[in-house]
Amino acid sequence: MLKLRLSRGGTKKRPVYKLVVADSRFARDGRFIEKVGFFNPLLPKEKKERIGLEAERIKYWLGQGAQPTTRVARILGENELMPMPANGNNPQKAVPKKDRKKEGSEEAPKTDAAPAAEAKKEEAPKTEKK
Repeated sequence: MLKLRLSRGGTKKRPVYKLVVADSRFARDGRFIEKVGFFNPLLPKEKKERIGLEAERIKYWLGQGAQPTTRVARILGENELMPMPANGNNPQKAVPKKDRKKEGSEEAPKTDAAPAAEAKKEEAPKTEKK
């Protein structure tokens, strides 16, 4: 399957991405069929040097059945080369990972047991003080 995806370049902590057409089985930064643009996330969004796209080649590859990744789909949607994808819904994203509750796990019994354990801890020092 052909994919339109980002291939990372640049140095450590200074990424620059190429927008490439590649087979989905190839490595992210490995072999690709054609380079059709670039993306520099370090530049401000207002600068036109942040994204460079070859619109005709991208339309050609989309016509050939290449599927863009979610990030590339958003870039192409912002540049009106394809319809903007729907926004994802991740309500847990704002919650720190250690505080997230896993669905279907035994988190609920642990929360009920935790206050009881804290109450026992508080009672133990009271009996020792006598």
